[in-house]
Amino acid sequence: MSRPLRAVIVDDEPLARARLSRLLESEPSVEVLAEFGDGESAAQGLRTLAPDVVFVDVRMPQLDGFAMLDRLAPSQRPLVVFVTAYSEHAVQAFDARAIDYLVKPVAPDRLHDSVQRVRHQLAARAPGERATADAAAYPERLAVPDGLRLRIVAVRDVEYVLAQGNYVELRIDGRSLLLRETMAGIQVRLDPRLFVRIHRSRIVRIDLIEQIEAHGAGQYMVRMRSGMRMTSGRSYRAQLRAALGLAAMDETLPTP
Repeated sequence: MSRPLRAVIVDDEPLARARLSRLLESEPSVEVLAEFGDGESAAQGLRTLAPDVVFVDVRMPQLDGFAMLDRLAPSQRPLVVFVTAYSEHAVQAFDARAIDYLVKPVAPDRLHDSVQRVRHQLAARAPGERATADAAAYPERLAVPDGLRLRIVAVRDVEYVLAQGNYVELRIDGRSLLLRETMAGIQVRLDPRLFVRIHRSRIVRIDLIEQIEAHGAGQYMVRMRSGMRMTSGRSYRAQLRAALGLAAMDETLPTP
């Protein structure tokens, strides 16, 4: 590479961060841009630092590694290497399109191999391609608590999302599942070609909208294929019209 590999470390354990930083800095042409001790500050920092790769712990209090990455739009995500003491998260890590999965304590030769994987991935990108994760890499599945189990649901099966306090309600095949997430957080995980936010507390699957009609100044009544009816917010009017291909049409929609 013509410039150093730009890395960020995210781990709530200070000793683990310090050790990983030393190992990375012993690698040729690697620059550690920053270290973060929690997922919240890391999510904010990654948006501005734009590193090539983030080495992130899986288990952290409040916001774990997976949830931290979910706070980022796919176009904002760097390449990801998970570093954890727990090997059971490997399947979920690679489902999140991780480049590698390192188990603590990380051996220097294993870290070297991981850095090489990152370099090869970056080198394989077409010229001019931004050094972030694939912009089309929106998750195809979501892990949602369901009683004592963790249910894996297909994103394509979600009809709509409603804000419910500190949770969001996912409506899937006539059933509701609650996920501890903000509307902004779930929105960046959903492909905007498939979903549109129509209200500060409502996101809907575009191809399941069956009908819309004028409903007050700047608002619409949206009817889903399932029969569910909900109003859109005035500030989301343009997004809804654009998603339905109505942006260039007459502003007046007939009422029944």
